[in-house]
Amino acid sequence: MAHLEPDKGPDHREPGRFTQLPRPNLEFTPELEAEMRPLYEKVKHVVTPMEWPHYAPLIKAINTLKKERNAVILAHNYMTPEIFHCVGDFQGDSLALAKEAARVDADVIVQAGVHFMAETSKLMNPDKTVLIPDMKAGCSLAESITAEDVRRLREAYPGVPIVTYVNTSAAVKAECDICCTSANAVKVVESLNAPRVLCIPDEYLANYVQTQTDVEIIAWKGRCEVHERFTAEEIQSMREAEPGLKVIAHPECPPEVIEIADFTGSTTGMINWTKEHKPAKVMLVTECSMSSNVAAELPETEFIRPCNLCPHMKRISLESLLDSLLYMQHEVTVDPDVAERARRAVERMVNLTN
Repeated sequence: MAHLEPDKGPDHREPGRFTQLPRPNLEFTPELEAEMRPLYEKVKHVVTPMEWPHYAPLIKAINTLKKERNAVILAHNYMTPEIFHCVGDFQGDSLALAKEAARVDADVIVQAGVHFMAETSKLMNPDKTVLIPDMKAGCSLAESITAEDVRRLREAYPGVPIVTYVNTSAAVKAECDICCTSANAVKVVESLNAPRVLCIPDEYLANYVQTQTDVEIIAWKGRCEVHERFTAEEIQSMREAEPGLKVIAHPECPPEVIEIADFTGSTTGMINWTKEHKPAKVMLVTECSMSSNVAAELPETEFIRPCNLCPHMKRISLESLLDSLLYMQHEVTVDPDVAERARRAVERMVNLTN
């Protein structure tokens, strides 16, 4: 069974496993301001001068601790800009982070994302220490299906291959044939050379895949609590209020939203489209922080933001990242039997997309 280790505090750690480090000074001094100015230049369009004196000492401390721990931070596209641009060593969507997790050269991996991502990093790095700053950073999609549900699907649809979105627990991945992300779901489905495929757990992603392939898709009724809140009426009202607006949607959105979007793609696909086309006005129909991260690099583009935030992603903060590295908390472990089977599903995806 996959689980997240509860934090037991520094006094309960395995003796000698980690060095206890003193808590850093978090004072914002003129010297620190000068040292951190190049980083602020990267985010000044999305981080206010009032916020920076609070963020800068934390960023400095985290980047120092990374060197002392031989650690890297994997930052998902939904992290806030001060995390994404200032402490993340690798940035990207679930697929990009899974690939980096498989080849990263570090003793410690800190997942600035949610727990299924941390489990995936552990699957790809069984001998490394994988930490998540907050154990409650979950995912509505991951919680919408269990390993037992997948076993029942096997019984109901004998011989039909099962593709699981990476937004699932290691226990669910272990019961499936191959993983996918929103970036490669169509490619993964068609690689199976089967007339019918179960595509779990996101109902809307499965619906989108069905529009892109002749393979019959059988969907599970899981949904992302962020993306399912967007409506076509909301998008249309934004278009009317903002002439010339380009709408870029994530495939986890409802079908009626995707239908009226100018482009649909994974988070990386959305970012690449925006950087390539550089529209005067754009709305990224996905988690709100991604707009800020792209806006930091495209100050000439106006981002219209229907700001739906993921409450789980937002549990990851500079403060929790600092504590995670300082106290080596919270460690992610996966049962070896589950890990072996789940790893196969992830590796099949990574090998296919490579």
